[in-house]
Amino acid sequence: MTTSKNNDNYKLIIGRHCPFKAPNYLLGAVKEALSYGSNAVMIYLGAPQNTRRRPLTELKIPEFRQILAENNIDIDNVIVHGPYVVNLANPARAEIFHWSTEFLKKEVARMEAIGLKTLILHPGSAVDAPINEALSQVAKGINLVLQSSSQVRVVLETMCGRGSEVGVNFEQLKYIIDRVEQKGRVGICWDTCHLYTAGYDIKDNLEAVIKEFDQKIGLEKLWVIHINDSAQELGAKVDRHENIGYGNIGLKALKKIVWHPKLNGIPKILETPRRREDFVEEIKILKEKN
Repeated sequence: MTTSKNNDNYKLIIGRHCPFKAPNYLLGAVKEALSYGSNAVMIYLGAPQNTRRRPLTELKIPEFRQILAENNIDIDNVIVHGPYVVNLANPARAEIFHWSTEFLKKEVARMEAIGLKTLILHPGSAVDAPINEALSQVAKGINLVLQSSSQVRVVLETMCGRGSEVGVNFEQLKYIIDRVEQKGRVGICWDTCHLYTAGYDIKDNLEAVIKEFDQKIGLEKLWVIHINDSAQELGAKVDRHENIGYGNIGLKALKKIVWHPKLNGIPKILETPRRREDFVEEIKILKEKN
């Protein structure tokens, strides 16, 4: 795995969310990631707004595995983001819960056929349900999904707290994890934009946020970090990503997260807005520790 020349003991795993589209699908996503100087990549396995999926035979799986090997990219650093249309958190809508779990079972089966193991999920929205019922429903859904696979692990993304979202603080995420049967297969993805607008001051008080997470959940459960600046202020509860250094978190604070010794070896994935001319530069400046 590529490491930065700035720190030979630090395993910097960094990349970005890249398009998964015809005709090259998996191969095309990795090629784009490599063009940015990445050694990791995140993809959807189809459009995030729907559940239509192409046959596995069209996804360029052999070519995908070959390009990973040629560029020394660990397949475990190819991360899948689940679609936005699933919702595990609303216990009042049994049909939505059943549809969501059945789709996710198919998604993890596709991942296993490709050789991928990390699936990031938004925990969902409670709608009108009491928060603890919604959180318990998320855990119930994860249990059903994990029973259908042998290797895929579910990573819950931190949310900003808009509307009736769940998973907006460490206590809620711990509540879910505590109710998952296969605890070794569930972890957390920090989204820096979401954390910041949820009220976690990762800009001026990062050490306290890391300490709180470690105490309440455990750093061993932090498996992925989305590196995004925020167009909104601390505690705004609005999800608006901004390009690195152009938002309210700022380059200095984001670099500190990327290079923090307690976050060594955790894949860091950019989801900044699609100004393609900035993507190479963003990865480049984050690779520079100072």
